Amino acid sequence: MKSIELQIAIPKTFDAGKLTEQKNQQSMLNHQQAAVQTDQQVMKQRNTVIESAESEKTRNSRDSSSEEKSEDNDHQNASRQEKHKHASHPYKGGFVDYTG
Repeated sequence: MKSIELQIAIPKTFDAGKLTEQKNQQSMLNHQQAAVQTDQQVMKQRNTVIESAESEKTRNSRDSSSEEKSEDNDHQNASRQEKHKHASHPYKGGFVDYTG
């Protein structure tokens, strides 16, 4: 190569190297931010599950302490079983179409 071409080529290689370095750092930052965001979502979901489990425990303890509610639940379960016997099939139709 000629000396004039080298005077132009060498600074451009440094600039290209800097741009490549910046792009790599930017992608690393994006990955780190995504990982932090994912961790935050996981912690939020865990807290939600723990809170719902605690509320379910308190609800169950209140229900078990009341005898009247248990009698009503037995009656409701019996009525649900009767409804289930008379319920139609979930995905079969009620008639057959022979036109066609």
